Amino acid sequence: MTIWSHIIERVDDDAVFKALADPSRRLLLDLLFERDGRTLTELDAELEMTRFGVMKHLRVLEDAGLVVTRRSGREKLHFLNPVPIRLIHDRWIDKYTERRVAALADLKAGLEGNA
Repeated sequence: MTIWSHIIERVDDDAVFKALADPSRRLLLDLLFERDGRTLTELDAELEMTRFGVMKHLRVLEDAGLVVTRRSGREKLHFLNPVPIRLIHDRWIDKYTERRVAALADLKAGLEGNA
């Protein structure tokens, strides 16, 4: 089983929303976006909280499928999995903005045609 085999698993919307609700967890995701494959020690150095606190936040992110891990020797590397965020976007954001964007584009075209 590869590190990315978790990508195809079903996404739990509630778990993803819960994970994204916390600013510390969003910061962890931002750090992994900047540079993937970080150890707990590297991530811990970036946050003003205990190592145990960082571990708890990483666990929530892993449970939501937003972070996947791989062992490399004695180290555990953490990787961002952006797929659940994309699926949330497609399911909960994109469909609600499509009509509005189309309406604004039509309005713009109409105003430019009448100018």
